[in-house]
Amino acid sequence: MDQKRLLLALLFSFAVLGVFTFVQDKFLPHPQHQAAPATQAAVDNGTPAGTGAGNQTASTSTAAPPAGPRLTVDAPLMQGSVGLTGAVFDDITLTAYHETVAKDSPLVQIMGRRGGPTPTYAQFGWSAAAGIKVPSDATLWTTSAASLTPSSPVTLSWDNGQGLIFQLLLSVDDKYMFTVRQNVLNHGTAPVSLFPWSRVVRDYKPVDKQTSWVLFDGPLGVFNGTLKQESYKSLKGDGAQAPGGVAFQAAGPGGWAGVTDKYWLAAVAPDQSAAMNASMTYGTVNDGDGSAYQTSFIAANPVVAAPGGEAGFTSHLFTGAKVVKILDGYQNQYGIPNLYKAVDFGHLYILTKPIFYALDYLNSLTGNFGLAILIFTVGVKLLFFPLASYSYRSMARMKNVQPKIKALKEKHADDNLALQQATMALYKEEKINPASGCLPMLVQIPVFFSLYKVIFITIEMRQAPFYGWIHDLSAPDPTNLFNLFGLIPFDPTAISPILQVGLLPIIMGCTMFMQQKLNPAPADPAQARMFQFMPLMFTFMLARSPAGLVLYWAWNNTLSVGQQWLIMRQAAAKMKTKTTTPATAAPRADKA
Repeated sequence: MDQKRLLLALLFSFAVLGVFTFVQDKFLPHPQHQAAPATQAAVDNGTPAGTGAGNQTASTSTAAPPAGPRLTVDAPLMQGSVGLTGAVFDDITLTAYHETVAKDSPLVQIMGRRGGPTPTYAQFGWSAAAGIKVPSDATLWTTSAASLTPSSPVTLSWDNGQGLIFQLLLSVDDKYMFTVRQNVLNHGTAPVSLFPWSRVVRDYKPVDKQTSWVLFDGPLGVFNGTLKQESYKSLKGDGAQAPGGVAFQAAGPGGWAGVTDKYWLAAVAPDQSAAMNASMTYGTVNDGDGSAYQTSFIAANPVVAAPGGEAGFTSHLFTGAKVVKILDGYQNQYGIPNLYKAVDFGHLYILTKPIFYALDYLNSLTGNFGLAILIFTVGVKLLFFPLASYSYRSMARMKNVQPKIKALKEKHADDNLALQQATMALYKEEKINPASGCLPMLVQIPVFFSLYKVIFITIEMRQAPFYGWIHDLSAPDPTNLFNLFGLIPFDPTAISPILQVGLLPIIMGCTMFMQQKLNPAPADPAQARMFQFMPLMFTFMLARSPAGLVLYWAWNNTLSVGQQWLIMRQAAAKMKTKTTTPATAAPRADKA
């Protein structure tokens, strides 16, 4: 029985170790390198590739558009500019976020200019029948003002010389949302039908980007109420084999589509009442030397500008941080379906999202996400208190009967079947469940992984400090045992990433060792020595995990040690009382 329990425990431990090692090696943040410069995938006749309505297929361009005048964007949470050549949203920086925890580090740039190292941009345009001149990528727009602010909307205009004036009425709020009204003024003598379109393009593939159950980044959108995610690899593979590079198409009302990173999102959302054709496409740039990933919408039905009249179409462009409350607010304000799904809460969203809201609420009360994690851990312990108490009482009884088990082994040394039967009879007599020690851990595994995902994916946890040396709960402990916590000017991880063991993981290992000491040790000395290595294994295993997760584990262990010590002490006292209380004496015959 002990050997079976040992085998199960070891298999479980190594399984967890394997999963976390795999996750850490593949999905935890690695140093980023800039991609090679790339330019925009060309657009023919003003239509984005793969959107239908008579559009052309994706093609390549060999150079970025020439530099020209720009419209300044100045909002509380973002700043940048819009290129007036092509009316391209390709320069947006987020003022509330830095690349690192250092306050003098560069601000995060979410939209990058074509021809630069990380070209990501959005555009709005029209498609029309042959003979109608519509704005193109080379069109130079005129602006009604030099700067776009929340209090100062701007109108971009262009006259096609055929009686049509195209306008882009731009406004921006105090967070991350642009509103774009595509207007057409018809000064001609015949009605004109036009198909408004919008798109988000990334003309490069970020280095070290992975798509997995831990985190998705890449092209995505919600179409007909369903989330669609296309990894860079699958979009390229499917698009390379499809006409026009179209890897995915959908038709229906509204929706939204764009490109997401771990913390950032650029997405367009058309009029939610309009019938739209959506697509995700792949093309090449720089004469095939680079990749272009595009998500786009085009109206299924044209807008018609009557002679002397006008026609318009309204869309929204989000370029910002994936703050859950902000996404929820836009979802409610504009009716954008499932915009919150831009945050990859995953298949366990029934746990991950409530856990996020709990931590976010506790952070609003305490002003520190580390304290929020500590309070949350107490809540989890209270939730599973009855189960843990039952487990610890059973383990206490098991520890107290170890001498009896040892005696049974000596008595049935040559008969394993008799030993098992006698052991099970003893467990039944003492009301011991041998599997009870695993129950609390098994039940808490979903909570543990959900917390890991919340800490890993949500921007609210990004660069969130705790106290002391922990300046970012979403990153591993920055200290290292192997350079004496910074006393030696040497980076051990240059030799191997496994040589990253900070102070917080060591504290976690110590709490695990204390908890192990309270558990009944295997009777076999060899097995006992093997179990002694478990805290060391988990210390190395969690050393490269986010500090917030290690904090949770260490504090959870500490609470468990206190609870287990108290329960086992009570059980031991009860057992001592039971064994020392004399039995009631029978009456003597001579007294009868």
